[in-house]
Amino acid sequence: MTDLYAVFGNPIAHSKSPLIHAAFAATTAQAMRYEARLAAVDGFKQAISDFVAAGGKGANVTVPFKEEAFCLSTRLSERAARAGAVNTLAFEGDEIFGDNTDGAGLVRDITVNLGCALAGKRILLLGAGGASRGVIAPLLTGQSAALFIANRTAEKAQLLAEAFADMAPVDAGNFAKTAGNCFDVVINATSASLSGEALPLPPGIFAPGALAYDMMYGKGETPFLQLAREQGAARCADGLGMLVEQAAEAFFLWRGVRPITGALLAELRTGLAG
Repeated sequence: MTDLYAVFGNPIAHSKSPLIHAAFAATTAQAMRYEARLAAVDGFKQAISDFVAAGGKGANVTVPFKEEAFCLSTRLSERAARAGAVNTLAFEGDEIFGDNTDGAGLVRDITVNLGCALAGKRILLLGAGGASRGVIAPLLTGQSAALFIANRTAEKAQLLAEAFADMAPVDAGNFAKTAGNCFDVVINATSASLSGEALPLPPGIFAPGALAYDMMYGKGETPFLQLAREQGAARCADGLGMLVEQAAEAFFLWRGVRPITGALLAELRTGLAG
């Protein structure tokens, strides 16, 4: 029997998830098929129902359905409940288990692939949307010394900080409020890089040896990473590693096997550079 998995989104044709999971299945000898499925903006629930009826075992969920997947889940992991969004579904009988592997993927890429420990580090998280919400708890679990959430709208950042205040003290404000502070890790969770937009970051926010990390990825440096390099960031990384690692986390949830990611990540990066 070949088990069926898929990624749902709108748009979805650009997704690298089928390639990634096919590679994971091949290297771990798993009998599974993984495909990309386009769901109508108002048809996600029906698309999932049809998929389960066809024998689907699990699914990844991307824009714009992560919040809807959260509501559709009958049981949530703690990290999904914290994030308020789901990017991974597992189907068992009538149960829909919802998980969020984004934060785990980010932390693993930073700590394992990039070799940057988060314990004791001052972290600046740019953006207060869903991408930020999904990674805050894993970042705090890494025992960082401080976390600051910066957003164009200060109120949105402050509300997000309050939602996680039970875990650790979290500061928040607009981008200007970061002036006079410096950070060891600066993570861009905004969508600015998708539109080629630069963020209004004050100079001096990158501490000596700082890592600049953009959740977005593509050919060449993003505007955020260009700015970070100009402002003295010692290391710059895009979100390709996060993409692969969050997929590996989902694969482990479904199959009970954790794939090795290094060779695939190198192959994907070569493809982007080509």
